[in-house]
Amino acid sequence: MIEVKDKIFKPYLGQPTIEKRVKELGREISKDYRGKDPIIIGVLNGAYIFLSDLSKAIDIPAEISFIKISSYEGDSSTGKVKRLIGLDVELKNRHVLLVEDIVDTGLSMINLLSQVNEKEPASVKTVTLLYKPDALRHNVALDYIGFQIPNKFVVGYGLDYDGFGRNIPEIYQLST
Repeated sequence: MIEVKDKIFKPYLGQPTIEKRVKELGREISKDYRGKDPIIIGVLNGAYIFLSDLSKAIDIPAEISFIKISSYEGDSSTGKVKRLIGLDVELKNRHVLLVEDIVDTGLSMINLLSQVNEKEPASVKTVTLLYKPDALRHNVALDYIGFQIPNKFVVGYGLDYDGFGRNIPEIYQLST
């Protein structure tokens, strides 16, 4: 058990399990994108650790960039997406891979896909470390999924609770 701010969390996914799955995703993406030189766009702040490890597991040439959005306050979604740092790279006719830490309601991913598709890429695929199908409110296609998890609040490995807990190397879920 760990405490992050005023909440108690229990272990959910350990470091070896996460590492193994991230390497598997890297191999799959490398195979699918061989010869395409994709641009990988990480969604800040949550995806930074996942993207760092995933990019090291991808063995093909790739450009990396970031976008920053926010839809959470504390431990719940606000239902609105705020763009904090926009896309500053050319995407026209490029193969784009959007990397998220977690997809729960789908609102952020829908918003991101809309922004990216406006730039006329050759293709767009999505990668998420965690997916909560029970929380999904917006239909969104996910191409690469690390782990499907129940609709529980999680922290660690880039995921936060009110800005804290991102630096925890494992993933913990809220203890009820």
